[in-house]
Amino acid sequence: MLELLKAILFGIVEGITEWLPVSSTGHMIILDEFIKLDCTPEFLEMFLVVIQLGAILAVVIIFWNKIFPFQFKDKSKPVIEMNKIMLWLKIVVACIPAAIVGILFDEVFEQLFYHAIPVALALIVFGVAFIVVERKNQGKHARIKKLDDITFQTALMIGIFQLIAAIFPGTSRSGATIVGALLIGVSRSVAAEFTFFLAIPVMLGASLLKIVKFGLRFTTIEAGVLFIGMLTAFVVSVFVIKFLMDYIKRHDFQVFGWYRIVLGILVIVLGACNIIQV
Repeated sequence: MLELLKAILFGIVEGITEWLPVSSTGHMIILDEFIKLDCTPEFLEMFLVVIQLGAILAVVIIFWNKIFPFQFKDKSKPVIEMNKIMLWLKIVVACIPAAIVGILFDEVFEQLFYHAIPVALALIVFGVAFIVVERKNQGKHARIKKLDDITFQTALMIGIFQLIAAIFPGTSRSGATIVGALLIGVSRSVAAEFTFFLAIPVMLGASLLKIVKFGLRFTTIEAGVLFIGMLTAFVVSVFVIKFLMDYIKRHDFQVFGWYRIVLGILVIVLGACNIIQV
């Protein structure tokens, strides 16, 4: 029962931080320093990635009408909406850089950077980036205000920013892609939505790799922990996604930048005091 309660807490943290640009992986690594799951290192490595599938399911459900290209206008046959086919092609293009590097160097990056201090530094650096970019963009009108206006070139550029997050945990995949999108003239709402959609193939692919690596050797407790974590992440994500989309209609991302800086400094202090493992 205690392990299931821990899984719920991990799911809550995942559901909140996956979509806010504050780094879900960073928060999960930090949380694990304080609340240890009673599991093998191999299961924990897989769990911290696969739990994100619950959060991804929330995106699929909320944005179904925007991403599913086969719409049934009447009972006879489905209508293929080509703009959504094109959107998925752009998503695939944006995922290519991170997919190539992730497949080739995933274990190397985990060994080098999946620790508290690298996470803290990434939190601070991209926190500063959010503040600088938002202040630079004040008073400027976004060049890209609709998903359909994103070109393949723009999608690839956003994908390159996503690559940074694939290398450095704590950067935040959503944070990196949103900063990149804002820099090249994408509106906040479109940047957020495109980031949500990018997460679908990225997290599915990453989860598949982790499950294949771990195998299907789940114990009953491990299966229960994974399921509860994913379910909790899904429920929390539904509320967080709706909150964020409403929030950015009236506010910018600077508050998340300041949050990242404060959290990064806190992690460094805790590491210096040997409260968390660095």
